[in-house]
Parts: sequence; structure tokens; C-alpha cells
Amino acid sequence: MSSAEQIEDLLQLRKMRLVSLVEGTTLLLIVGVAVPLKYLAGFPLATRLIGPVHGVAFVLYVWMLIQTVSMGGWSRAETARMVLAAFIPFGAFLNERALARRQSALAASG
Repeated sequence: MSSAEQIEDLLQLRKMRLVSLVEGTTLLLIVGVAVPLKYLAGFPLATRLIGPVHGVAFVLYVWMLIQTVSMGGWSRAETARMVLAAFIPFGAFLNERALARRQSALAASG
């Protein structure tokens, strides 16, 4: 792998980590804050505000996932883990840690 490709892969992993954290945070906000406010406090505005933000974050996550996996070198299990992480609260944070380890390994190999 050339140094230019390695830099590009490192940048992609960095972006994927950031998007994973954003998506995970918005998922926690909607599940842990907005939905309880809607159903327990009668405040539906919370889901109307956070819902679309999470929707955009989710679409961005899927787009970044496609770009990241298309770099090559990802097993089916790793890809499945990243897909599943978007649907499980706190999954995105575990995913971010796995991406950080991969980023560190890639940086150390260059």
C-alpha cells in the first residue's frame, strides 16, 4: 500500500469513527430522552426535533459505512458488526473503539 493510500484509509477511518459517534449519540438521545419525554411527559416535540437529526445521522452513517467497506480489507463479520452497531444503543461507541484499534494498527504498519 502506498503512503498516499494509507493516508486516505486513515482519513476515512477517522471520518467513520466520528460519524459513528454522532449516530450513536443521536440514537441515545432519541431512545433515552426524546421517547420518554413524548410518552411519559406528554412532550412530543422532543421526538419531532431529535428524530430528523437522528435520521440524517443514520443516513450519513450508512453512506460512510459503504465508503469505508469499499476500501477493501473488511471481513463480512466486521461489516456486519458495523451495520448492527447502528441499531443497538451504545453499539456505535463499541464500534468506534474497534475502528480506533484498526486505525492505530494501520498507522503503525506505515
